[in-house]
Amino acid sequence: MITLLILIITFLLLILAIIWGHFLRSNNKSQSEDPQLRDQTNIQLYQEHKSEIEKDFQQGAIDEESYQYLLTELDKSFLQDMTANEKETAKISAATQRKLSPLWPVFISLFVLIFSVALYQKQGSYLKLAQSPQQATTNNNKAVNEEQQALTQIKEIKQALKKTPDSSNLWYSLGQANINIGNFNGAVKAFDKVLQIEGNKPDIIGAKAQALYYANKQKINTEVQTLIDQALALDPLDPSTNVLLGMDSFINQHYQKAIRYWQKIVDSGREDVNAEALKGAIAEAQSRLTKVNSNDATDSPKLTLNVSLSEKLQQALAQGEDKIVFVYAIPADGRRMPLAAMKIKLSDLPITINLTDAQAMSPQFNLSSAKSVHIFAVASQQGRPGIKSGDYKAELKNIAVNTTTPLNLIINQLVP
Repeated sequence: MITLLILIITFLLLILAIIWGHFLRSNNKSQSEDPQLRDQTNIQLYQEHKSEIEKDFQQGAIDEESYQYLLTELDKSFLQDMTANEKETAKISAATQRKLSPLWPVFISLFVLIFSVALYQKQGSYLKLAQSPQQATTNNNKAVNEEQQALTQIKEIKQALKKTPDSSNLWYSLGQANINIGNFNGAVKAFDKVLQIEGNKPDIIGAKAQALYYANKQKINTEVQTLIDQALALDPLDPSTNVLLGMDSFINQHYQKAIRYWQKIVDSGREDVNAEALKGAIAEAQSRLTKVNSNDATDSPKLTLNVSLSEKLQQALAQGEDKIVFVYAIPADGRRMPLAAMKIKLSDLPITINLTDAQAMSPQFNLSSAKSVHIFAVASQQGRPGIKSGDYKAELKNIAVNTTTPLNLIINQLVP
């Protein structure tokens, strides 16, 4: 940035020297001065300045735009000099008695100044240069400072833990700090220390689940799900666990579920919850849900399903780990490729969902490609797609894809 500024100033002075030098020379030359000598002098100056400009361009000191501009101005100045000499040769007496008007170098100088300022504002980051040193440092080093602050915080916490190794607050702070810098394995170890000191507390279990969730690339695996189940068994309204579930739902575009998890925390009225932040997240999820519903309100098929579990199976399936429920539609003509599919949890039931072309497995095989479908909802014992022995299912046969009436899909059958 500073280098470019110096270059522009240097060449600006060069151009102004050429312009005003010619003007002063023209007015100070004697009447008897030989026009041919003046031509030779101008040619020599032109060649010297042009050589300097070409040398700077070849060395990378100036860019193509500046190079072309300087050559143009140099050519213009040279032509003006030669034209003036030709006129003087034709009218020697008039030329030797008349001084050049100062208007033309003034106008050219103004043009050069304006062009140079415009070029620097575009290429030279004038605003950054105009900032105070404190502002420039803040803007340029903000990201670096944040990371350094986090690392410094971790270092300070570890120093404090050497004095008080049984401080659960310090271990918890260390876990959160490690999450902030992406060291999720370090966060898990820190939360394990808190659990060793304080025992199984839902908020700590939920925090550990969050760390493992991030370490698993924002996917809920068996280990994460086990921690979620443990935390909710101790406290169904645990903020950290419900935040995690809402976040996972949001990432997977299940905005209604995300709203439900987050609203549950807000409604609990707990003082240790950032209600304003959650309300902002809820508003964003509602905005996206409205957009999705608006996009679905087209001529393409949309099957609205009320998925639920029969009363008889509610108590039986409520025991043990949460199960995955696969909801999908296949063509009624015998093809097995699902035309639309969604994955939800058994604990989410009852729930209303929409099957549209957006849930297609491929663009060529979607609801719009069929006239009627068979619809299934399968509570899987193994957590895998398909209908297997021991699973529970619901099914609707030969449903027209242009059906607009909500359909009730009640899981009540045991697969033999």
